[in-house]
Amino acid sequence: MNKIELKFRVNNREHSIIVDGNRRLLDVLREDLNLMGVKEGCGVGECGACTVILNGKSVNSCLILAGQVQGCEIITIEGLKGKNGEPHTEDTLHPKGTSHPKGTLHPLQQAFIDAGAVQCGFCTPGIILSAFALLAENPNPGENEIKEALSGNLCRCTGYKQIIEAVKLASKEQSD
Repeated sequence: MNKIELKFRVNNREHSIIVDGNRRLLDVLREDLNLMGVKEGCGVGECGACTVILNGKSVNSCLILAGQVQGCEIITIEGLKGKNGEPHTEDTLHPKGTSHPKGTLHPLQQAFIDAGAVQCGFCTPGIILSAFALLAENPNPGENEIKEALSGNLCRCTGYKQIIEAVKLASKEQSD
Protein backbone atom coordinates (compact mmCIF):
# COMPACT_ATOMS: atom_id res chain seq x y z
CA MET A 1 0.00 0.00 0.00
CA ASN A 2 1.11 3.50 -0.88
CA LYS A 3 -0.43 5.52 2.00
CA ILE A 4 -0.21 9.29 1.70
CA GLU A 5 -1.65 12.27 3.51
CA LEU A 6 -3.80 13.89 0.88
CA LYS A 7 -4.47 17.59 1.34
CA PHE A 8 -6.84 19.13 -1.14
CA ARG A 9 -9.87 21.37 -1.42
CA VAL A 10 -13.26 19.99 -2.41
CA ASN A 11 -16.29 22.23 -2.84
CA ASN A 12 -14.50 25.08 -1.10
CA ARG A 13 -13.63 22.98 1.97
CA GLU A 14 -10.13 21.90 3.00
CA HIS A 15 -9.60 18.16 3.46
CA SER A 16 -6.69 16.23 4.87
CA ILE A 17 -7.09 12.45 4.76
CA ILE A 18 -4.85 9.40 4.72
CA VAL A 19 -5.44 7.36 1.58
CA ASP A 20 -3.74 4.90 -0.68
CA GLY A 21 -2.27 7.21 -3.32
CA ASN A 22 -3.14 4.68 -6.02
CA ARG A 23 -6.88 4.83 -5.33
CA ARG A 24 -8.99 6.61 -7.90
CA LEU A 25 -10.21 10.11 -7.14
CA LEU A 26 -13.73 8.83 -7.88
CA ASP A 27 -13.49 6.37 -4.98
CA VAL A 28 -12.01 8.92 -2.57
CA LEU A 29 -14.81 11.39 -3.34
CA ARG A 30 -17.58 8.80 -2.97
CA GLU A 31 -16.25 6.57 -0.19
CA ASP A 32 -14.21 8.95 1.96
CA LEU A 33 -16.04 12.25 1.43
CA ASN A 34 -19.53 10.81 0.79
CA LEU A 35 -20.06 12.86 -2.39
CA MET A 36 -22.55 10.63 -4.17
CA GLY A 37 -23.17 13.03 -7.05
CA VAL A 38 -19.97 11.67 -8.59
CA LYS A 39 -21.12 8.53 -10.42
CA GLU A 40 -19.23 5.55 -11.76
CA GLY A 41 -20.48 4.57 -15.17
CA CYS A 42 -17.85 2.80 -17.23
CA GLY A 43 -14.79 3.17 -15.00
CA VAL A 44 -12.52 3.70 -18.04
CA GLY A 45 -13.09 7.37 -18.92
CA GLU A 46 -15.56 6.79 -21.74
CA CYS A 47 -18.93 7.92 -20.32
CA GLY A 48 -18.28 11.10 -18.30
CA ALA A 49 -20.59 10.15 -15.41
CA CYS A 50 -17.70 10.72 -12.98
CA THR A 51 -16.81 14.20 -14.30
CA VAL A 52 -15.57 16.71 -11.74
CA ILE A 53 -13.86 20.07 -12.07
CA LEU A 54 -10.15 19.81 -11.18
CA ASN A 55 -8.33 23.15 -11.04
CA GLY A 56 -10.90 24.66 -13.41
CA LYS A 57 -10.96 21.84 -15.99
CA SER A 58 -13.47 19.03 -16.37
CA VAL A 59 -11.87 15.61 -15.86
CA ASN A 60 -12.99 12.01 -15.49
CA SER A 61 -12.36 11.22 -11.83
CA CYS A 62 -12.15 7.50 -12.62
CA LEU A 63 -8.88 8.19 -14.48
CA ILE A 64 -7.24 10.35 -11.80
CA LEU A 65 -5.25 8.80 -8.95
CA ALA A 66 -5.71 10.28 -5.50
CA GLY A 67 -2.02 11.14 -5.33
CA GLN A 68 -2.40 13.37 -8.38
CA VAL A 69 -4.73 15.81 -6.62
CA GLN A 70 -2.39 16.85 -3.82
CA GLY A 71 -3.02 20.57 -3.24
CA CYS A 72 -5.69 20.77 -5.94
CA GLU A 73 -9.11 22.40 -6.02
CA ILE A 74 -12.02 20.13 -6.94
CA ILE A 75 -15.68 20.94 -7.54
CA THR A 76 -18.35 18.27 -7.63
CA ILE A 77 -22.03 18.74 -8.42
CA GLU A 78 -22.62 19.20 -4.68
CA GLY A 79 -20.35 22.25 -4.74
CA LEU A 80 -22.17 24.29 -7.37
CA LYS A 81 -23.60 27.41 -5.83
CA GLY A 82 -27.12 28.66 -6.42
CA LYS A 83 -27.97 32.25 -7.24
CA ASN A 84 -28.18 32.91 -3.51
CA GLY A 85 -24.47 32.02 -3.23
CA GLU A 86 -25.09 28.86 -1.21
CA PRO A 87 -24.21 25.37 -2.45
CA HIS A 88 -27.15 23.12 -3.25
CA THR A 89 -26.87 20.50 -0.52
CA GLU A 90 -28.93 17.61 0.79
CA ASP A 91 -30.49 20.10 3.20
CA THR A 92 -32.11 21.92 0.28
CA LEU A 93 -33.39 18.85 -1.55
CA HIS A 94 -37.14 18.50 -1.76
CA PRO A 95 -39.46 15.63 -2.61
CA LYS A 96 -40.17 15.10 -6.30
CA GLY A 97 -42.82 17.43 -7.58
CA THR A 98 -42.14 20.23 -5.10
CA SER A 99 -40.23 23.37 -5.93
CA HIS A 100 -36.80 24.31 -4.67
CA PRO A 101 -36.41 27.55 -2.72
CA LYS A 102 -35.49 30.40 -5.06
CA GLY A 103 -31.78 30.59 -5.66
CA THR A 104 -30.79 27.19 -4.24
CA LEU A 105 -30.02 25.67 -7.64
CA HIS A 106 -27.11 26.72 -9.81
CA PRO A 107 -28.40 28.35 -13.04
CA LEU A 108 -27.18 25.31 -15.01
CA GLN A 109 -29.14 22.96 -12.76
CA GLN A 110 -32.24 25.12 -13.17
CA ALA A 111 -31.75 25.30 -16.93
CA PHE A 112 -31.58 21.50 -17.13
CA ILE A 113 -34.91 21.30 -15.31
CA ASP A 114 -36.49 24.06 -17.41
CA ALA A 115 -35.33 22.52 -20.70
CA GLY A 116 -36.41 18.98 -19.73
CA ALA A 117 -32.80 17.80 -20.00
CA VAL A 118 -33.02 15.44 -17.02
CA GLN A 119 -34.41 11.97 -17.55
CA CYS A 120 -33.03 9.22 -15.31
CA GLY A 121 -30.44 11.71 -13.98
CA PHE A 122 -27.48 9.34 -13.76
CA CYS A 123 -25.36 11.26 -16.27
CA THR A 124 -26.66 14.70 -15.33
CA PRO A 125 -24.04 15.71 -12.71
CA GLY A 126 -21.17 14.96 -15.10
CA ILE A 127 -22.83 16.76 -18.00
CA ILE A 128 -23.62 19.80 -15.87
CA LEU A 129 -20.01 19.98 -14.68
CA SER A 130 -18.70 19.71 -18.25
CA ALA A 131 -21.07 22.53 -19.22
CA PHE A 132 -19.97 24.51 -16.15
CA ALA A 133 -16.32 24.28 -17.28
CA LEU A 134 -17.31 25.33 -20.80
CA LEU A 135 -19.31 28.37 -19.64
CA ALA A 136 -16.50 29.43 -17.29
CA GLU A 137 -14.16 29.51 -20.29
CA ASN A 138 -16.67 30.69 -22.90
CA PRO A 139 -19.83 32.34 -21.53
CA ASN A 140 -21.50 32.45 -24.97
CA PRO A 141 -20.68 29.20 -26.79
CA GLY A 142 -22.21 28.25 -30.10
CA GLU A 143 -23.99 24.95 -30.58
CA ASN A 144 -20.91 23.24 -32.05
CA GLU A 145 -18.80 24.39 -29.09
CA ILE A 146 -21.40 23.00 -26.70
CA LYS A 147 -21.43 19.68 -28.56
CA GLU A 148 -17.64 19.51 -28.46
CA ALA A 149 -17.49 20.32 -24.74
CA LEU A 150 -20.07 17.63 -23.95
CA SER A 151 -18.66 15.02 -26.33
CA GLY A 152 -17.11 13.07 -23.45
CA ASN A 153 -20.44 12.69 -21.66
CA LEU A 154 -22.83 9.95 -22.67
CA CYS A 155 -26.57 9.99 -22.03
CA ARG A 156 -28.82 7.05 -22.83
CA CYS A 157 -32.13 8.85 -22.24
CA THR A 158 -32.46 12.36 -23.66
CA GLY A 159 -31.02 12.31 -27.16
CA TYR A 160 -28.94 15.42 -26.28
CA LYS A 161 -31.29 17.99 -27.87
CA GLN A 162 -32.64 19.08 -24.48
CA ILE A 163 -29.15 19.04 -22.97
CA ILE A 164 -27.82 21.41 -25.62
CA GLU A 165 -30.87 23.63 -25.15
CA ALA A 166 -30.25 23.67 -21.39
CA VAL A 167 -26.65 24.85 -21.88
CA LYS A 168 -27.84 27.57 -24.28
CA LEU A 169 -30.48 28.62 -21.75
CA ALA A 170 -27.90 28.78 -18.93
CA SER A 171 -25.55 30.78 -21.16
CA LYS A 172 -28.32 33.25 -21.92
CA GLU A 173 -29.30 33.41 -18.24
CA GLN A 174 -25.77 34.16 -17.09
CA SER A 175 -25.29 36.89 -19.73
CA ASP A 176 -28.54 38.67 -18.76
